[in-house]
Amino acid sequence: MKKLLLVVLSSAALIASGETGFSSPVGLWVAKDGGKIRISACGRGFCGFIAQTVPPKDPATGRPPTDKNNADPAKRNRPLLGVQTLISMQPDGAGKWSGRLYNDDDGKIYPGHLIENSPTSIRIEGCSGAICGGDDLTRVK
Repeated sequence: MKKLLLVVLSSAALIASGETGFSSPVGLWVAKDGGKIRISACGRGFCGFIAQTVPPKDPATGRPPTDKNNADPAKRNRPLLGVQTLISMQPDGAGKWSGRLYNDDDGKIYPGHLIENSPTSIRIEGCSGAICGGDDLTRVK
């Protein structure tokens, strides 16, 4: 009984001190340019969807942006809002998930990672051949 009580008290102390690890990446995240991605649970991992674009209207048309660079011509007129950008991100170590990334800038899908930097910061990164890049995002809610 004393061992059980010790385990419970130790767990409570860790939770209270915030040293239990990072929180889940589920939620709304904002990039440095103001664009937002909503991350949700998706099977054993996570998926992410465009929640806000910057600018909110395409300067060329004055209308909400579309997926005009998509490799599939049938998808080029769909609104960017709601397009899935993080695809099947599966656990790949502590605070890291690997899967695929959809890049609406060129309409292509790349291997990529979702990495928790802290409870309020994540990094989304991908590579194409030897060229790699990524963005840090901040939790909105």
